[in-house]
Amino acid sequence: MTLYKPTTRICGADADTIRLRGKDLVNDVIGNYSFTGAFLLQALGTEPSKAQIQLVDAVMVTIMEHGLMPSAVASRLTLHGAPESIQGAVAAGLLGVGDRYAGTAGRCGEVLEEVLAAEDLAEACDVLVQRHRSAKLPVPGFGHPIHTGRDPRVEKLLELLPDNSPNRRALEALEQALSRALGRPLVMNVSAMLAALMLEAGVPSEMMRGVVLVARCAGLVGHILEETHQPIGDALWRAAEAAAPYESD
Repeated sequence: MTLYKPTTRICGADADTIRLRGKDLVNDVIGNYSFTGAFLLQALGTEPSKAQIQLVDAVMVTIMEHGLMPSAVASRLTLHGAPESIQGAVAAGLLGVGDRYAGTAGRCGEVLEEVLAAEDLAEACDVLVQRHRSAKLPVPGFGHPIHTGRDPRVEKLLELLPDNSPNRRALEALEQALSRALGRPLVMNVSAMLAALMLEAGVPSEMMRGVVLVARCAGLVGHILEETHQPIGDALWRAAEAAAPYESD
């Protein structure tokens, strides 16, 4: 019987060296890898290609910012209450990234992985759509509360997927199956598109929300910097009080 020996293959350090996935951090990685390249190397453990880096770069640039969404509001209000806690403000915003805002790419990735594993793509999409409709659940990655037509980000990102990409075919097949079931068009949103790009880059669905969090973290840092010099937190707080005034029973 072989005893399990807990180890990590990601990183280790001693007095003189830091090793990252078998490479010397100082001599092999610093100055030779972009942040995205080093991120993929560290997480996936294989040398990332230029195409992988381009796709994941596009994902992170796309989802880094989308205005005063709840995550940005939470960060700004946290900084307003605790201006000494930048890490607390970032964490507050990241805690709001979930199945309703920004974090649905992982669930979209699971859906795409499921239909891509089937022998008949169109049939698998129909089955998946019917299963969600029977359970009265939305198919993740379709429709948007703001971008009610085609999300402008989707059109741009589609250019990064070749026409013969299995991930693109799966996206389009799901869109067609859902529209058939509803009897009206319902188009893919940016979360579905980001999931397809990440699958194309070899990023598994269980890592996708992490990629989104890395990108949103960068965006929140920008909001926090602006909040420090041009604060709106007090106005946001007072607007919330005005929007939901107290009423006695």
